[in-house]
Amino acid sequence: MSKCRAALSASAGFTISQTSIETERRVADPLHLSLWFPSFSEQDMMLHVLSVLRQFPFSVVRPGVSYISVQPVSWNEPTILERRFTPGVAPEIAVDVASDLLHEDYAYVFDADWDLWTPDSTGRQWALAPNHVRFIAQGAEFDEGTAETTGHIEVDFGLDSAFLQEQVELDADTEERVRANVHKLIDFTNKVEKNAHANGRLLWSDSEDNLAQKLIARLQKVQ
Repeated sequence: MSKCRAALSASAGFTISQTSIETERRVADPLHLSLWFPSFSEQDMMLHVLSVLRQFPFSVVRPGVSYISVQPVSWNEPTILERRFTPGVAPEIAVDVASDLLHEDYAYVFDADWDLWTPDSTGRQWALAPNHVRFIAQGAEFDEGTAETTGHIEVDFGLDSAFLQEQVELDADTEERVRANVHKLIDFTNKVEKNAHANGRLLWSDSEDNLAQKLIARLQKVQ
């Protein structure tokens, strides 16, 4: 599986380039943020998880962590703990539950939502709606050390269509909604880098297209 290893720069501002970029419709790609820390031992992994969750702008409609699971050894093994929370719980509570089963060869999953601008079926009416995000913390020895490549903490934002909205015809109002969603993404990654003390950060997708180029191509249509 190829991964676009081009980070989305917060300082770029997404200035619209006049250079011609391919604009045909693409298949939506899963979007991820990988984070690495100087140390991710049993003693400090949940402290890092908590610091990342504290930077996340939880949904107003569905606040808090809604689900946690604990995965031993590899993704091929069954989970040893699953908890769902309705309503969602504060990050501190979720981390406290997971902390009872700390091992360097375990992974820990935390589900939450944030609000993104989302169009209705006509593409004309937009509203802030909850969108699912998954946080995956991987011990150093989990799944043969996969954290070295995918991150001590991997944030799965779902499909990049939530940010590109390629199925919707663009106008000035739509462009504003698209930009607002992307700015929320950038703001979160910047806060993680500043406040969660990650020493490595990478925003990537499963394809060879990177989000910044796709967004520029998308927004060129309203120029």
